Amino acid sequence: MTAISPIERRALHEDLAEHLRRAIIHGELNPGERISEKALCEQFGVSRTPVREALKILSVEGLVKLNQNRGAAVTELTRRDLEEAFPVIGALEALAGELAARNATDAQIERMQALQARMVAMFKKGDRRGYFRVNEEIHQLILAAADNVFLTRLIRSVSAQVRRARYQANLSPQRWAAAVAEHEEILEAFEKRNAARLSRLLKSHIANKLVALLTAMDKER
Repeated sequence: MTAISPIERRALHEDLAEHLRRAIIHGELNPGERISEKALCEQFGVSRTPVREALKILSVEGLVKLNQNRGAAVTELTRRDLEEAFPVIGALEALAGELAARNATDAQIERMQALQARMVAMFKKGDRRGYFRVNEEIHQLILAAADNVFLTRLIRSVSAQVRRARYQANLSPQRWAAAVAEHEEILEAFEKRNAARLSRLLKSHIANKLVALLTAMDKER
């Protein structure tokens, strides 16, 4: 029993962190909004310890700010956050693409084809939420195909702000269409297992997203 206990506690605070992460990324918790430890304890029927551990994880990811006397609050998403995060993610995803093209199974390629078809369908319906969910699945599939545990951990530890920006930005129809076209090229390189091209396309795709997000952010000011 003693050996099992730490694993259960670790899983619990990770589950809590994922719940809060999704709420922040999807805009269910707004920038500046206070996060009540007491409310979370009551909602999930847990003690303060896993709640505080979950908030520490989100603090490291830049999603939550911890104040010693005022508790936790959702951080603001700034232009500097994007300018610093996206080049890092672009470089890491480029590496993931290179490895994925070399290591992908036939089943993963078929899965990518199915996801691309779903994403295009969401685009045609104008379903932004659905589109972003499938888009995220595609990037997760590439990461899984890369089959590198260390790279997976690294990307997941720094990608929260990027995912948050994708959901919150009001991208233009032109940029949305361009992103779909870029994903068609990404799929083609993945199918052909062209490591150099897939790496290059993913890095360019992330860079283009940064430009679009900064433009959208400037318009909202």
